[in-house]
Amino acid sequence: MGLDIQSKLLQVLGLAKDHASIGKAFVQNYNEKGFFDIEVAVVRATSHDDSPIDDKTMHEILFFVSNTPGSVPFLAERISRRLAKTRDCSVALKSLLLIHRLLRGGSRVIEQQLHIAHASGHLQMGCSWFLRNPDQSFVFLQNYAAYLQERVEWIINQAGKLEPNMTGGGTKFRHYKERSMDLVFHILPKCQEFIDKVLKCSPPNTLPVENLVQVSICTILKESFQVYMTYSDGIAMLVNMFFDLSRPARALACKMLRKAAKQSQDLRELYERCRGCVGEKSLDYPSVQDITMDHIIALEQCTNPNPASSSLRRSNKGGEQVSRVSPSSPFFSPMETKISTVWVVFE
Repeated sequence: MGLDIQSKLLQVLGLAKDHASIGKAFVQNYNEKGFFDIEVAVVRATSHDDSPIDDKTMHEILFFVSNTPGSVPFLAERISRRLAKTRDCSVALKSLLLIHRLLRGGSRVIEQQLHIAHASGHLQMGCSWFLRNPDQSFVFLQNYAAYLQERVEWIINQAGKLEPNMTGGGTKFRHYKERSMDLVFHILPKCQEFIDKVLKCSPPNTLPVENLVQVSICTILKESFQVYMTYSDGIAMLVNMFFDLSRPARALACKMLRKAAKQSQDLRELYERCRGCVGEKSLDYPSVQDITMDHIIALEQCTNPNPASSSLRRSNKGGEQVSRVSPSSPFFSPMETKISTVWVVFE
């Protein structure tokens, strides 16, 4: 009973602070109505209660930002300041949720400007005061902030899918092999970094999961489903091109596969846990594929210069060494026919 009264008093005090912040914004920005509207909307979106950010307030922020030139750095600074000054868990979590919704629901211009604001320091999501509180909610806040710091490095492409933000507007590939190598050695490591941040955002052990935490976890899960599709494509492509790689590249590939084996197991466990405690019925969980250590060891033997691995090699008529997987290997399968696009002149 005492705790209920205390929480209500804290909420009333927090709402009074919100009104004071709105009054302060009016005094500071009365000559710049667009900036005043943005600051007031930020305070309302991150108010001292446990209700999610309503769509009306979100649309207002997007409208004001779209119609006020140069307002994205201002918006980023106001959210960052709100996050740094508060000691209220709900306000902090709603500030992070506001950043997340802006990354997902804004225009491509706003998305890119938020990326620039983060790189320039206008948008800051890490707060040291999270670390000083051992409570599970604050641990989740710190992990969610770390996730968003990775998320701001990704963009939503024209197909509505997440992809890493490529400096210079992306890379154009002339050949399928070039695109495959980029997916494997550039995008796949980024996917693994992304999945690492997702895995740390596991729901707190306390049940039931709070409303705001559920909203943030649902958004994280939806984005992880998209990234996992690219992730699994990259793993399949890596295995397919493995025997065409140089020895140093094979060693790097095996390192990536070992990490993928651990991440796949952890991701499956996270999804199973979220099915039980996150009450979102519309989530379409992907089927996480197994990557066994037996498979990886079989591939690692191909990079081992030890003569014992010679059973995995054979020579062609010209004496050139050609990779071969023995029938007992877990990767044994009929060879795939590849069609070359290079013209060859026969005598």
